[in-house]
Amino acid sequence: MPVPLHHAKAEFFRMLGHPVRIRVLELLQDGPVPVRELLEQIEVEPSNLSQQLAVLRRSGIVTSTREGSTVVYAMAGPDVADLLRAARRILTELLAGQRELLQELEEEAAAAR
Repeated sequence: MPVPLHHAKAEFFRMLGHPVRIRVLELLQDGPVPVRELLEQIEVEPSNLSQQLAVLRRSGIVTSTREGSTVVYAMAGPDVADLLRAARRILTELLAGQRELLQELEEEAAAAR
């Protein structure tokens, strides 16, 4: 029996749900990046980065190629970068709304004094 679409979507978002994976994808948005540069930018143990890259590679979101002794990672397509940009817009709107609510609460508290 096929997996329902909402289950597949939930699994996709679970796969994205790790800070190191999100950071890797953010760094790959502008083009391919060698592993050593990812390590420099992310500051995690090499084994942890390797494990997270393997998850992304197995999912098909990133690809890897070997250039001599260097392994270079790249986004498999532009859709995940679009998703990350959409997430940034949504978070910006949510935070702006929370800031406005906080300001209203502070004004109410000041008026009640």
